[in-house]
This record gives sequence, structure tokens and C-alpha cells, in this order.
Amino acid sequence: MTATIIDGKAFAAKVRAQVAGHVARLKEEQGIPPGLAVVLVGEDPASEVYVRNKGRQTVEVGM
Repeated sequence: MTATIIDGKAFAAKVRAQVAGHVARLKEEQGIPPGLAVVLVGEDPASEVYVRNKGRQTVEVGM
């Protein structure tokens, strides 16, 4: 069995582009964009970074 190198950044960019396309289609067909709701419990700095990054990424794809 040989190893396969996966470019995580390129794969993530491809997925975000696909999601952006789906978001655009939903906006056009339904008239409203999908959204993301997050409930953050506690004050874990790593969780806060994770949630902040998810928020930024949803804006990037048009949500």
C-alpha cells in the first residue's frame, strides 16, 4: 500500500467553493441565505477560536 499525500488547504478551498455555490443557489431559489447558529458554553479559548473561524468561513461562502 502506498501513501497518498492530501493537500488539506486545497481540499478545504474546494469544499468551500462548493458550499458557496450551494448557498448562492439557495439564495436565488428561496430568497434567503442559510445561516449558522452556534452555542458556546464556557470560556475555552480554543473553542472561541474555532467558533470565530467558523463564523468567518460562513461569511466567506455567502451566509
